[in-house]
Amino acid sequence: MRKTSAIAISLTMTASLLAACGDGEKESAASVSPASSPSGTQPATAAPATQKPAEKVTISIYYPLPDQVENRKLEDDKIKRFQAKYPNVTIEKSEWHYNVNEIGIKMAANEAPTFYNTFATEAKFLVERGWAADITELWNKYPYKDQINPVLQNQFILNGKVYGVAQKGYVTTTVVNKKMLDAKGVKVPSYNWTWEDMLNTAKAVADPAKGVAGIAPMGKGNESGWNWTNFLFEAGGEIQSVANGKVTTAFQSEAGLKALELYKKLRWEANAIPKDWALGWGDAVGAFAQGRTAMVIAGAEGPLEQALNQGGLKPEEVLTFPMPAATAGGKHTGVLGGDYLVINPKATKAQQEAAFNYIVFDYFTDEALKSLETNIQQRKTEGKYYIPPHMNYFGADSEYGKKNEAIYKKYDNVYQYSPESNKLLDGKPEAQYNTQEYYAAMTNAVQKVFSEKDVNLKELLDSTAQKVQKENFDKIKVQ
Repeated sequence: MRKTSAIAISLTMTASLLAACGDGEKESAASVSPASSPSGTQPATAAPATQKPAEKVTISIYYPLPDQVENRKLEDDKIKRFQAKYPNVTIEKSEWHYNVNEIGIKMAANEAPTFYNTFATEAKFLVERGWAADITELWNKYPYKDQINPVLQNQFILNGKVYGVAQKGYVTTTVVNKKMLDAKGVKVPSYNWTWEDMLNTAKAVADPAKGVAGIAPMGKGNESGWNWTNFLFEAGGEIQSVANGKVTTAFQSEAGLKALELYKKLRWEANAIPKDWALGWGDAVGAFAQGRTAMVIAGAEGPLEQALNQGGLKPEEVLTFPMPAATAGGKHTGVLGGDYLVINPKATKAQQEAAFNYIVFDYFTDEALKSLETNIQQRKTEGKYYIPPHMNYFGADSEYGKKNEAIYKKYDNVYQYSPESNKLLDGKPEAQYNTQEYYAAMTNAVQKVFSEKDVNLKELLDSTAQKVQKENFDKIKVQ
């Protein structure tokens, strides 16, 4: 995730469809439907002109997980409509979702799907290892390429070449269970809140004796380091600096120390985090949906989906806050992230083209809007809510964005993000180099803070930076 301004974020904030999709691309021999049409103007002696039948292609697609029932319905509808247009393409569903520790194995074993999902941090990692196809030629033929949100899409354009397609994005938020605050008589803070407000709210709503936490910062997996980085950014810190062809750690700063001190206060002074604090993303979001923590730090969609459609909460009981400012008047900076689809470089040219056509099949189409509205209507009959992405591949102020928003306003089962909260969002991209390795190292540091009350925070931060520098950054030569 790369740097952007609050203005850019506010222009791209929106709610929309959930993922993969677009239309209008020029059809090629590998993707058009079979056809033949003798010319009526040809002389009788001329042989009928025929078009070569489209090559039959099988692709495996990124498919929602089993517990994402509503998303699967949307994807199944898309598959049906896609195959009506491209009957030469056979689609196989892959339930493998990107994992940085598994992608190499999948590629080596030729088990990776024709296209797969990934994160904004992974572009350089995947390209350098040859695990992302260069789709520049396909991209340049795509008529809507200039209407794709550049804040998101630019993350997967390296040295002028395109290696992935943006689906949607987010600025990390704090999702708050208002129902839990109300039950404890805890005042809901202003959206323009601070670290002190977060600390006091978490402490007031926590009930350790009953296993209820005020906030559940992630403490396991790379997501723990990712969670903590929001506070590094809010304090004015950076992950790394790049100069004179070298990458140098920068998080062992006063800002980094302040962010670790906040975590120490949440754990040891406020006693506001879960007793079993080693929670990954799924654990923390699940605890939030189950009412075992009043706050969780994440892109808003996941926590909202589980809280409303699995946890039985109502939209007015779940609030999406920006990340808190370190001090009053400061920025509400959150990590800017995104979801991308990457095509397997081992796929044939025909498979790559079919995969690209599938990825953008619904982008900017009325058919996608109809499918979206049908899905919202179906959810309403089932007592379910639709959770729009916080950011999408198109701008909220675009003509297509306005059509999309008009659908949302028609239904009371569509979650509405607060305009006041959205205005405060300040997205900051992740580091350009070795982000996941940095996250892993900071996860170990966070675990030290949560498990050892008297750990020396400065020494911990310095030793973590030295490890990242030696094992990762020293090996990088910036061109």
